[in-house]
Amino acid sequence: MPCHPPPPPQHREAASLYTAHHGWLQGWLRRRLGNGADAADLAQDTFVRILGVRDLAGVQEPRAYLTTVAKGVLVNWYKRQALERAYLEALAALPEPVAPSPEQRALVLETLHEIDAMLDALPPIVRRTFLLSQLDGMKYEDIAQQLEVSLTSVKRYMAQAFRQCLVAMA
Repeated sequence: MPCHPPPPPQHREAASLYTAHHGWLQGWLRRRLGNGADAADLAQDTFVRILGVRDLAGVQEPRAYLTTVAKGVLVNWYKRQALERAYLEALAALPEPVAPSPEQRALVLETLHEIDAMLDALPPIVRRTFLLSQLDGMKYEDIAQQLEVSLTSVKRYMAQAFRQCLVAMA
């Protein structure tokens, strides 16, 4: 019979937080969303995010901590919802023969969610640099000036973002 090593301390601490506060967090999210299913999903996402935290033992106010993490998860969820709505509205504005099939729409939405997750994984300065370049069409020199960083830093941030894109596509 295989012997499994004990889970790392942060996983035990996360499990303890989950046991003690999952119901409360789900209720907190349900009140904000008005939807039990989405609240359950976001509560789960909150605890998944907490699994990556190294020192949960130092958390003095668990509910305040959970609220802070859940607010970040909630903001990301709202951004994804807005992105999806904007895409669907753009599709609705297309003439019927140009509109993609339901399968194509599902594929595009899945791709948009993957891009959003990839961007979320980037450090904020790298994400901002990438979006200024790729969405706003800014030149590296202009980005450096706006972000008050060197041109070398902008190039390094863009290389990091492109590497992450390649990893996400693999």
